Parts: sequence; structure tokens; C-alpha cells
Amino acid sequence: MIQPQSRLRVADNTGARSIQCIRVMGRSLKTSAGVGDVIIASVKQAIPNAAVKKGDRAVVVRTSKEYGRPDGSYIRFDENAAVLINNQGNPRGTRIFGPVARELRDRNYMKIVSLAPEVL
Repeated sequence: MIQPQSRLRVADNTGARSIQCIRVMGRSLKTSAGVGDVIIASVKQAIPNAAVKKGDRAVVVRTSKEYGRPDGSYIRFDENAAVLINNQGNPRGTRIFGPVARELRDRNYMKIVSLAPEVL
């Protein structure tokens, strides 16, 4: 689960390398984000001349904390990762690195799912 102050790896080619969660979007009482949730993030590490800024939106695509699926199985990843998105919910980058979770399809992030090399 991703909480404010959590560090995440960026899984796209926007130029950002790592981000820090500032706020979990959605309900006001929700304190943690899971796969498919939108967060406000601050870019902490980026390549030079990257077109990324501090208050970017991102969608979580992988979490280290396992979570259950309706069929009774559990899935977890090795790291926490997110993809930067624009205001319409489309990814800002043109490539996605690493696998993404199947739950993104249920949340209508079809562009991210189609760009990902593997959907688990």
C-alpha cells in the first residue's frame, strides 16, 4: 500500500526516475493507495531536461504489499511503481517498463495496459 511520503519507481519513459507520493486522490479519509489508484506525486529524481514537474498525477501499477483477487489468489510485486498520467488519464510517456496488474483494465486504464509488455 502506498501512503503519503512513500517513494515509488517510475515505470515509463517520461524522464522521471523516482517519485514521492504527496496525496492519495479519491475519498478524503482514504490514507493508502493500491493498484489502480491515482496519487499526486513529487518528482524526486529525473534525468536532465525532463519535462516533469512537482505536482504530477500518477497511477499505481505495482505494489510490494500483496493484495487479494476475487478468485482467492494473491499477487505481489518486487517493488512499488507508478506511471505518470495527464488530466485525461492517459500516460504521459510512450513506453511502459515491467509488468502491470490486471486491475488496471477494470479501472479503464486501457492505454497503459496496451503499452505494457506483460499484464499479470
